[in-house]
Amino acid sequence: MTAQQDALAARFEEQRGRLRSVAYRMLGSLSEADDAVQEAWLRLSRSGGEGGERVDNLAGWLTTVVGRVCLDVLRARTRRAEDLIGEPVPDPVAGRDGAADPQAEALLADSVGLALLVVLETLGPAERLAFVLHDMFGVPFEEIAPLVDRTPAAARQLASRARRRVRGESAAPEPDRDHGRQRAVVDAFLAASRDGDFEALLAVLDPDVVLRADTGAGLPGPVRVVRGAREVAGQALAFRSMAMFARPALVDGSVGLVSAPGGRPAVVMGLTVAGGRVVALDIVADPVRLGGTRPAYLDAEG
Repeated sequence: MTAQQDALAARFEEQRGRLRSVAYRMLGSLSEADDAVQEAWLRLSRSGGEGGERVDNLAGWLTTVVGRVCLDVLRARTRRAEDLIGEPVPDPVAGRDGAADPQAEALLADSVGLALLVVLETLGPAERLAFVLHDMFGVPFEEIAPLVDRTPAAARQLASRARRRVRGESAAPEPDRDHGRQRAVVDAFLAASRDGDFEALLAVLDPDVVLRADTGAGLPGPVRVVRGAREVAGQALAFRSMAMFARPALVDGSVGLVSAPGGRPAVVMGLTVAGGRVVALDIVADPVRLGGTRPAYLDAEG
C-alpha cells in the first residue's frame, strides 16, 4: 500500500463499527452486514478516496453507500421471498465458543436486538432504509431521497409510516436488565414447557405477550405473529419436544433459550422479561441461519 492508501484505510477503519451497525439494522444479518461494509470499502478504494473527498465528511458518504448496498440486498431478498420462503428473519446474536462475541456486543450497546429487528423485517425496503438512516443515524432526508428515488418530503413520509409501525409493534413494558431475574423467569417458562403445564405457562406469560417466529425449515410464509397468553402458551405446548433439548443461553445479550437436539442448534428463542413475566418471544428456527451458531450457554453442560 502507498501512504495515501494507508491513510484512506485508516480513515475507513474509524468508520467500520458505525457502518456495520447501519448494515446490521438494515439487513438483520451479521454476515450480510460485513459483506455490505466490505463492498463500501471496495467502492471507496476503487475511487482512490475521491468519493469521500467530494463531500464534507467521509462518514456521511460511506453511510449512504452502505445504505444503497443494503437497499439492493433488501430488494433482491423481497423478490426471492415472493418466489420462495417469504420474510427473512434476523440472525440471533449469540456468543461464540461459550463467550460473548465482542463485535456482536458492540452492535447491541444501544439496545438493538432480535425483537426490534424482527419488527423491522415487516417494513418494505424503502421504508426500512428511510427509518434506519434517519431515525437511528440522523441522515437528512435530502440525502436519503436519492437512494429511494423519491423527494425529501416523500422520504420523510416513508420514515413516518415506518416509525408508526415500529412503535405499534414493539410497544412493551421496560424489560428487566438483571440477568438473575431474567434467568428465574426463563427457567420457569422452560420447566412449564417441558412439563406441559398450561396453567404454569399462563402464570409466567404476560397477558399481552407477543410471539414472533420465522417459518423454519424453508417453508413458505411470512414472519408469524401470535398474541395473548393463552395463544402463546398453546404454541409453547406444541413445541414441547424441542423444550426437552433447550438450555438457557445468552441471546442478544439477555437470557434466552437454545434447543439443540444432537448438539446442533435447531431453535433460538429470545425472551423479553418485564415485571417478572415474559412479554415477548422472538424465535429463529431456520436451519440455514442457525448453521454457524455456537451458543453461549449459561449452565455447566457441554
